[in-house]
Amino acid sequence: MFPCATNGVRWLLLLTLLFAVAGNAATKPVMVHYMPWFVAKPYHATWGWHWTMNHFNPEILDPAGVREIASWYHPLIGPYDSSDPAVLEYHVLLMKLAGIDGVIVDWYGADNYADYGGINAATAALFTQTRRAGLKFALCFEDQTVLHEIAGGFLATADAVTHTQSTLRYAETNYFRDPSHLRWNNHPVLLNFGPEYFKSNAQWQSIFSVLAPTNQPAFFTEDNRLAVGKGAFTWPPMGLTDSNHVLLPTQLTTYLADFEQTAQGWPAFVSSAFPRFHDIYAAAGVQPSYGGLEDRAGATLRETLARAMTNASALIQLVTWNDFGEGTVIEPTREFGYRDLGIVQDLRRQYLDSHFAGDTNDLALATRYFRQRVQTSRLDAVPSAELDRVFTNLVTGARAAARRQLDGLDAGRPAVYAVSSHDAQVHFSLGGHLAGVAVAVQTSTNLTSADWQTLATLPITTNQMTFDTPIEEQGAPRYFRARLGTP
Repeated sequence: MFPCATNGVRWLLLLTLLFAVAGNAATKPVMVHYMPWFVAKPYHATWGWHWTMNHFNPEILDPAGVREIASWYHPLIGPYDSSDPAVLEYHVLLMKLAGIDGVIVDWYGADNYADYGGINAATAALFTQTRRAGLKFALCFEDQTVLHEIAGGFLATADAVTHTQSTLRYAETNYFRDPSHLRWNNHPVLLNFGPEYFKSNAQWQSIFSVLAPTNQPAFFTEDNRLAVGKGAFTWPPMGLTDSNHVLLPTQLTTYLADFEQTAQGWPAFVSSAFPRFHDIYAAAGVQPSYGGLEDRAGATLRETLARAMTNASALIQLVTWNDFGEGTVIEPTREFGYRDLGIVQDLRRQYLDSHFAGDTNDLALATRYFRQRVQTSRLDAVPSAELDRVFTNLVTGARAAARRQLDGLDAGRPAVYAVSSHDAQVHFSLGGHLAGVAVAVQTSTNLTSADWQTLATLPITTNQMTFDTPIEEQGAPRYFRARLGTP
């Protein structure tokens, strides 16, 4: 509830007004490398390899209720499925609130081989949500898929180039042409982790030759540029670890400085920032560990991200959103909470957009949203529609309104939000928990009185509910509240 009083120029509002973020656009996009390969119960019938690595059992819970997974770190919401719409909404909300501009998805093509088709389907599902959130997307194509498909008898060596031409035509049709696809100099950005199979410039020229001129990729490979490409991107250089298999800060700094020196002669380059590297491979019995890069209480992420934001790179790649197997994760975890996304917020505000207003308290709104979405069936039309409005408010910067809506949903009561006044009228929206068939809007001039007057009884629908009423130019403060009722 809230009071309103007017003397012609003054309003007393105990409800925070609708808030919209204003600010200048970032000088370069901040993208985050995303892994869409997780399979989990109950969304699917089984736990996928990336949570188990054929060694760990997520059915086992520790005394705190934390599942055993193939990682030293644990998602704040627990291990999840990459195709779950509630998870994807949660992820893109966190990105938006953290000041991240989009995702670069680790992509294995669209073949029905191994888990590649499932990863592609999860990628498409993610992009449905990034579009809703106003985020950009791009692909990091793993050409190691060709190597594995040849080894598995799925693909003949002689057909490798023509097959990959078809893969890139698929990407052109389904992704490159999308208005949300990230472009550099009007060409779709395409990263390649490697290359692992196609090592020659001529092979990539042949692969790209089947694409339209406007969809010739702005192509970036790892560490070293191919002539057909625009440049390269950095990655945690675990091959430089010392005799103790630790990558020291001085070694990391030298690697980044050397890369930037080389990149001065390229059309563009991508700077990556990362929080740590702590893989689980040896513990899982998959392979020897690549070694470790210390977190240093967040200093590794702060230093690499500040460098990426202030150098001459064309775009920034955060490594990674959710590679739990290698420990480079920046999404909220039980171990680090929202710390890493808070660092992204702080540095965006410091270096790219001084008006950026996000903080870690806002990030918790995404988690509250996720909890409500999990509890709410999408077939339950009224609360599902209200959650859709919360999503919209969060991605458009109306965080105060979203917070009021979530307060109502969490408390099981209606909420009054988005209050405004104009021409002797007060206007507000009704949301939060809406159950039954109607909600009554009531007013009083005394909070301690039981004398509340019902101004209107509005039928509950899936549409956004709003209310307007005239106010007196002079008079005592008036309080308003919403109560579930019957017409």
